[in-house]
Amino acid sequence: MTKQTKRFIISGGGTGGHIFPAIAIADALRRRMPDAQIQFVGAKGRMEMQRVPQAGYAINGLWISGFQRSISLKNLLFPFKLIYSLFHAQRILKKFKPDLVIGVGGYASGPTLRAAVQLKIPTLIQEQNSFPGITNRLLASKVNVICTAYDRMDKWFPAEKTILTGNPLRKNAVQTAGKRKEALKFFGMDGSRPVVLIVGGSQGAMAINKAMAAKLDQMARSDIQLIWQTGKNYEADANQIVKQSNWKSCYVTPFIDRMDFAYAAADLVVSRAGAMAISELAVVQKAAIFVPLPSAAEDHQTSNARRLVQAGAAEMIANLEAADKLVPTMIALALDNEKCRQMQKAIAQFAMPDADEAIVDEIEKLLKQ
Repeated sequence: MTKQTKRFIISGGGTGGHIFPAIAIADALRRRMPDAQIQFVGAKGRMEMQRVPQAGYAINGLWISGFQRSISLKNLLFPFKLIYSLFHAQRILKKFKPDLVIGVGGYASGPTLRAAVQLKIPTLIQEQNSFPGITNRLLASKVNVICTAYDRMDKWFPAEKTILTGNPLRKNAVQTAGKRKEALKFFGMDGSRPVVLIVGGSQGAMAINKAMAAKLDQMARSDIQLIWQTGKNYEADANQIVKQSNWKSCYVTPFIDRMDFAYAAADLVVSRAGAMAISELAVVQKAAIFVPLPSAAEDHQTSNARRLVQAGAAEMIANLEAADKLVPTMIALALDNEKCRQMQKAIAQFAMPDADEAIVDEIEKLLKQ
């Protein structure tokens, strides 16, 4: 590579599952190329418009949203939003003059990548899930390189341009070595009894929360301790339920800032089956029970979880069955040390902790071409 300053646009977002990988790629680019100029392109009104500037990067917003799968008046605006966003994306690219455009999926990724292809700018997309999103499926034949988190993706992507790299992770979330004692103290937990971590994403997971609430007395009678991340909307209800049960071994919080401590303390994790959650759990090597979000696009969370279940690396409970099955399954597994150890060993094979560096390797190869 020459020493001239390289310029990159990273586009996508909508959820943390797209935003966190995008920021991780940007951080890796900065480590490798300290003088690199990096600009994000997101969707107006989506969480990337707040999270990306918090991470120290500039962002432009496109007027774009997804096509509603149900009958909706919002779909009448979709063609106009798409045309406008394509035009706006072209203006951004012509002004910024990137050497390469990176797409991570989400609403803004489509118009930005399509504009880059039209302008003959090199392109790379990163797919987080085992079942690709529609944006990346549509772009696959047009972009230069596709970085995936799972193998056997040639059903959707051209094999000759697909590279298995893994998902770029939040480094501060998965650095758990040597932190267990401090983590237990942070959450007020006893190291001699099992600790279960409940996470439902940044907004919580209502089916998981209600399943916990319905059988909290059963949890309280067990020898298990609980770190329960409820999301903002269920925090008050959870605190009231725990208070009524007089259960002292439950830590309730709307959001966990110290995920490294949460992972370090936990013996078992109950989670949705988003790609980033799975990738983090593989790196920190935790036994897991997944409750896939059924409304996720193309039910990709079920596909994600099924891969691990088939490898003996996790258990899966359907969203509709969570109320009846989650707590009994969780108690049985948390108290089964041998099975937890087997699952920890099995999930470790899915770990790709240096995915961000692997993606930057592919970016450098593409720049040289």
